[in-house]
Amino acid sequence: MTAFSSLTGRLLVAMPGIDDDRFRHAVILVCAHDDEHAMGLRLDQPAPGVTLSEVLTKLDTPVSEAMAAQSVLIGGPVERERGFVLHTDDWTNDDVSLTFGDGLAVTGTRDALAAMSDPDEGPRQSILLLGYAGWGEGQLDEELSENVWLTADADPDLIFDADYQTKWSRALAGLGVDAARLSAQSGRA
Repeated sequence: MTAFSSLTGRLLVAMPGIDDDRFRHAVILVCAHDDEHAMGLRLDQPAPGVTLSEVLTKLDTPVSEAMAAQSVLIGGPVERERGFVLHTDDWTNDDVSLTFGDGLAVTGTRDALAAMSDPDEGPRQSILLLGYAGWGEGQLDEELSENVWLTADADPDLIFDADYQTKWSRALAGLGVDAARLSAQSGRA
């Protein structure tokens, strides 16, 4: 039996042959991974017709000009009505923020939304996501052994940029892989 190796703070990049349409061309940041479960946030799928400005306005939270057109992302298929703020760890709420990786944190409370709109006191970079991707005990490790995912270092520029259309191909390029040359067939040598 091999030793457990956590993927917390790393990216999962979907292989072309993934059987689940919800994860086709997905780039997922793993926020937590241990031998019992894993949780991640998809970084490349805007929620249709939803902007951060609209969400903050509905919650009577101030909206900065820079946030007016920022998309809200679909973080995954689990609990899609629940919001998560993925942000740099220069702002955290000690009671509820989960810090991980190299300078990242995720917070699922309303005060994180208010912090997003505060350029002086809030996080340097942030994204609002609805839902998350979750795996049960051993499930992610099994998918990795079946070549469903590639793993990559988390690049803050890739994580927080708004070029969602090319995020998957850029994540692959960061691994030295040309997306156009990947096969949907998987296997083992």
